[in-house]
Amino acid sequence: MSHSADSLKSIFFALGANAVIAGAKLFAALHTGSNALLAEAIHSFADCGNQGLLLVGLKRARRPPTPEHPLGFGKAIYFWSFIVALILFSMGGLFSIYEGWHKLEAHAGMESPWLAVGILVFSLLMEAVSLYGCLREVDKARGRKSLWRWFRETRQSELLVVLGEDLAALAGLLLALCAVLLAMYTGDPRYDAAGSIAIGVLLVVVAVAIGAEVKGLLLGQSVEPEARLAIRDYLEGREEVTGVFNLLTLQLGNDVMVAVKARMRHAAAVADLMTDINRCEAGLKAAFPEVRWVFFEPDLDD
Repeated sequence: MSHSADSLKSIFFALGANAVIAGAKLFAALHTGSNALLAEAIHSFADCGNQGLLLVGLKRARRPPTPEHPLGFGKAIYFWSFIVALILFSMGGLFSIYEGWHKLEAHAGMESPWLAVGILVFSLLMEAVSLYGCLREVDKARGRKSLWRWFRETRQSELLVVLGEDLAALAGLLLALCAVLLAMYTGDPRYDAAGSIAIGVLLVVVAVAIGAEVKGLLLGQSVEPEARLAIRDYLEGREEVTGVFNLLTLQLGNDVMVAVKARMRHAAAVADLMTDINRCEAGLKAAFPEVRWVFFEPDLDD
């Protein structure tokens, strides 16, 4: 069960890069009048806010269990990740589309277009560094899985969000650079406005994809398939267990709940059966540190 990736490191890495990029984009947008750059500046500021929300989510997810929340608050990170997707959709995507559509009929060209190009190239380099840092953490978690399969199966919503934002930012910057260069080459500012619309559509698509993945976690998902199989194999390999009838797992942030229905080996007394069950539970938690709660039901058949 892989949670070795450091989500916190990825979030801080992205936050620092986006803060610098956002300031540079806004400066260039105000001095050049570029709609694509303005859309990118809004996107970067939204990303900074999003990463702040992810930090809030991680902090709240660490709160200890209470009588009203006996399984803890681990799923809080899923809620905040979903909020981030909504912000990316509205503030990032819809605003960029509106701004580009509004400026399609404008005929004013850009001022100091080479400043815009320079800022975009600088932002591309910074965003590439941020993406590299995120991918290093993702690689620790995904193992031999493809990046797409990891995206569909991961239970680390905060890392998924950071990766989605970084990929969207890099693609958006390339679109903005193409739009600015086309506007410079043709003298037609509508290319710049079209670039803003394209960036907005990209952000909407990414936000919907992230939201769809996080929704499953909010509703309650099991652990990743490989992790569930590993837990089952471990239990079936215990000498105290002669068969596993059913295994239910629930991902709760970084914590996991496991419910097991199994046939146990013959025990001379109830106390011996309880000792076997307790030994299995302790061994399972030692083998899988993410498992915080284990509910064990011994039975003779399913």
